[in-house]
Amino acid sequence: MITEHAPDFADALPDGGALLGLDLGTKTIGTATCDAGWRFATAGRTIARGKWGRDRETLALLLAERQVKGIVIGLPRNMDASEGPRAQASRAYARNCAEAFALPVLLWDERWSTRSAEAAMIGQDMSRRKRAAAIDSHAAAVILQGAIDRLAGGVL
Repeated sequence: MITEHAPDFADALPDGGALLGLDLGTKTIGTATCDAGWRFATAGRTIARGKWGRDRETLALLLAERQVKGIVIGLPRNMDASEGPRAQASRAYARNCAEAFALPVLLWDERWSTRSAEAAMIGQDMSRRKRAAAIDSHAAAVILQGAIDRLAGGVL
């Protein structure tokens, strides 16, 4: 199941469970996970993006390690809410994940996620080098936190 509607995603997970958040880039994939109660998202590692087969193996390990019950993937919309090629690529990746892992997938609007993550890292006085290495995983945490806030009945 793939949806953009948080309540439908929550209905597919009646007992909650840990979630994996993904920020898909052209060269890397930022990851983040949250607790089973959907309270807080934590940046994970950034993985090099490759062919789907290699990505699938890496993601399968993460899913098993964290006992993940659902996946939240950032959907890169334009500022006017239209969708371009990157959004279509994210939709295709979501289809691959849903088929490969038989888990519900939520596509979450990721506008401003990278900028928000970068501002937070600057606020922590993180060097440019460290920010560059961690930006994707921190953006994944921003995406996942927004989704779990909505899922838990919070903001949005």
